[in-house]
Amino acid sequence: MKVVDFHCDVLCKLLIDEDLNFQGNEPGRLDVTYERLKAAGTVLQTFAIYIPQSMNGRLEPVLESVDRFHQMVLSCEDMIWVRTAQDLDDCVRDGKIGALLSLEGVDGLQGQMSLLRIMYRLGIRAAGLTWNHANWAADGAMEPRGGGLTIKGRRFVEECENLDILLDVSHLSERAFWEVAELSQRPVIASHSNARAICDHPRNLTDAQIEKLIAKQGLIGVTFVPWFVSNAEVVVIDDLLRHIEHICKLGGESHIMLGSDFDGIDRYIEGLTHPGELISLQEALLKRYSEWQTEQFMSGNALRFLRKSLPNA
Repeated sequence: MKVVDFHCDVLCKLLIDEDLNFQGNEPGRLDVTYERLKAAGTVLQTFAIYIPQSMNGRLEPVLESVDRFHQMVLSCEDMIWVRTAQDLDDCVRDGKIGALLSLEGVDGLQGQMSLLRIMYRLGIRAAGLTWNHANWAADGAMEPRGGGLTIKGRRFVEECENLDILLDVSHLSERAFWEVAELSQRPVIASHSNARAICDHPRNLTDAQIEKLIAKQGLIGVTFVPWFVSNAEVVVIDDLLRHIEHICKLGGESHIMLGSDFDGIDRYIEGLTHPGELISLQEALLKRYSEWQTEQFMSGNALRFLRKSLPNA
């Protein structure tokens, strides 16, 4: 089956460690590699631009991450830069691996809408306003005060909609989530979040939030972060399936995708440590769901959504 994964942090590792390469690394240095994406049958991988705290707030690391994307990822054979719906269709037709760029936190844009427009021209097609804490745009999920959008944050949401940049609510505070949901006219996504009813973590979504994303025709990327999946010491794939089952019960069967967070974690679900092991998730899904349903979770829902949501040209 084809695979779409809407979140990985490999660009961050490539940014901070100049000895790493996306292709031909020693095992264990990266979760997501060119070879593993091919082995997984990946048709689209979203590469998040996440800037570590020590570098955050400046534009330069964002631009350097874009450069790493071009120099190390797009230079691989069969990797295709996805900026439009046509690019995505080309990947599916030709059996290539699509690579889409997203922003995870907009601190480095310094509140300048002109920089957001430049990011669009550089290929950014999805953006989350914050990481876990507060910035000029909004409060994150781990910010104690739980504030919402700033005035500039509201302008950012409006400009993303003008540019056809997907809004990602995964790291937002609850108040900011609801403000984005009400302000946006287009579907929004949660690229890597699970169900809080199954695992009570601030980064997970409440039932009301999940139902709102479904009502807005958005997507939820179930994530493999163990502490977002279960409080157990050892987390297994069946624990992840409980989140999928819960979202389905809320009416979200056609709104589920994958958002692994590979290379953003240092602990793993047992048997799910890199893209090459996604076959284990597929096999577990097939024990509970039909082949068609499993295909939708693995890639179909995301492909259908992106064909409607990405720019046409």
